[in-house]
Amino acid sequence: MLALVALLATTMSNATPAAPSDAAWLADIEAFRQRRDQRLRADDGWLVVAGLSWLAEGENAFGSAPKAAVPLPAHGAPAHAGVFLRKGKEVTVHVAPGVPVELAGKPIVTAQLRSDVPGPADVLELGPLRFFVIERGDRIGIRLRDLESARRKSWKGLSWFPPARELRVVARFVPHAKAEKLTVPTVVGTTQTYESPGRLVFELAGKTLELWPVIEEPGARELFVIFRDETSGRETYGAGRFLYVPLPAADGTVAIDFNRAYAPPCSVSPFATCPMPPKQNRLPVPVRAGERGPYEH
Repeated sequence: MLALVALLATTMSNATPAAPSDAAWLADIEAFRQRRDQRLRADDGWLVVAGLSWLAEGENAFGSAPKAAVPLPAHGAPAHAGVFLRKGKEVTVHVAPGVPVELAGKPIVTAQLRSDVPGPADVLELGPLRFFVIERGDRIGIRLRDLESARRKSWKGLSWFPPARELRVVARFVPHAKAEKLTVPTVVGTTQTYESPGRLVFELAGKTLELWPVIEEPGARELFVIFRDETSGRETYGAGRFLYVPLPAADGTVAIDFNRAYAPPCSVSPFATCPMPPKQNRLPVPVRAGERGPYEH
């Protein structure tokens, strides 16, 4: 809790930030939308994620063979490319002879791999393929990126609600007496635990509502919100949406701009492990702002 208080204290602004002019605000929203689309299309974006394989203890063969524990597409890998050896949370790769797998730009035969927790993960390269170890609780997996992904090639872009100024609200930050542990489910059946420093209390659609933001990672300079509303599963992605908001100003206010709400990675990739909204963050009103559907997943 002391660390959270220190983070908030050192990053609070000296005064309540002024609301931007309409022109500046609209330009910022448009830039946000363009960055969102660019991130999805990038070589490390979610549109190139092409696989997720959970590793069993012991040997896990990888390659394009039909029964490979970690299947890779035939356009980028031979039938047998090597083996991932898992011992608890440690994963070592053993590359088959003659297979040009690289790590940090250099050919490798064997290497112990660093996962994405705490990261950064060691990324293996094989032609157009990129793969690395992810850690989700006790589950250890290999996430695959394919730079020749058909999903990226056929991507038609995102759909958005028209910018709505009335859905940029000012909330009051109400700190918890002590940091609350917020355990949220994920789409793959695991859970993730975050620390929530307080509540965001605001007025919307004639109701007093609240959201519980979390500190996504140590040293984060924004608050992270995972929420659902009455559009979820109808007009927006069914599993909810994500939103980042600034840390509280000196007077304890936080600007929440729902026009910056966006769908989680699982909306565009079946291989994501997205956290879902906790019960505290289920709004009983429709929030027609930000990213909307339809989605492939």
